[in-house]
Amino acid sequence: MPETKKYSASGSVRVDLVGGTLDLEPINLILPNVATLNVATSLKANVDIIETSNDTVEIESLDYKTNYKFSKIDFTYDNLYQSDFFKEMTFVCQILDLFKINSKVKVVLSSGAPAGSGLGGSSAMGVTLYKALCLMTKTTLDIDEAVLKVKGCESRILNQGVPGYQDYFPALCGGILALRGRPGKIEREQLFSLELKDFLESRITLVYSGITRNSGINNWDVYKGFFDGDKNIRSCMNTIAEISFQTYKGIRTRDFEMVLDLIGKEGQARETLAEGITPEPVKEFYKNLKLEVGSVGMKMCGAGGGGCFILTHRSEDAQQISESITRYNMTKLDFLIEEPLEK
Repeated sequence: MPETKKYSASGSVRVDLVGGTLDLEPINLILPNVATLNVATSLKANVDIIETSNDTVEIESLDYKTNYKFSKIDFTYDNLYQSDFFKEMTFVCQILDLFKINSKVKVVLSSGAPAGSGLGGSSAMGVTLYKALCLMTKTTLDIDEAVLKVKGCESRILNQGVPGYQDYFPALCGGILALRGRPGKIEREQLFSLELKDFLESRITLVYSGITRNSGINNWDVYKGFFDGDKNIRSCMNTIAEISFQTYKGIRTRDFEMVLDLIGKEGQARETLAEGITPEPVKEFYKNLKLEVGSVGMKMCGAGGGGCFILTHRSEDAQQISESITRYNMTKLDFLIEEPLEK
């Protein structure tokens, strides 16, 4: 009996430091000095593709503890792109269709992040699946092409305006990235150093609020307001862009204390972009935490509205902050910053 072939890939989910929402096109081309900075974490999306002899595609989601099976004849254009036939697995099936794969595989998935966390878990899983499919089909992985294609699939499914691009790159590049939009391409600069990694890991705490969220709605509200000429949104976006650029310069000059302060300031500016970016329970938690700890900043992850947020603090306050998180029935998500994958 022939040996079963398996193709495996993993990819980091990201924690965004500054400059989220600046990765929406063409906002990234309109505002000056736009840079989105994020870190690739040890929280990983994982994909296994196992070749089978069956005339089906089987998809197992470890996150949702569900199993799906589709026949080859199910992979029609109408089912893939004009209906909800594949339900929660539409994103996965559309990525399989990029490689014209519609049978003889079992796909096992995990996103690496809680549902609705604001860490870009589905996007990381999507490009990680694409990477595994490249291994299976012996296709050379082109990072820019992978992001363009997977982002296209996800934006079509979300159907809530233009999606950002920052969630995809950490899974394929690792490290600490600065992403800048340019006409026709996304420039990426690797900012990773062991010094910066150690500094951030000891001074940033990632918290899962447990509150459900919908990032597409917040992004769309901001996007629409920006181009409708909403003065508040325009002003806030300019502020976020300036803070993000100063954060980038702070990393380049190794002024890491300033970087930490700017992350908190970006969080404050982001709160005014749209109603509900910071949920009331998170506001209450942060208000009381500042009374307990003093010097601490807070920033919602992704487009906000729930999910995860980060706290910036002195390294000596990390334990006290962890205890406060537990008292508020929230969850601390431990992570390390991954080293770069690109040579």
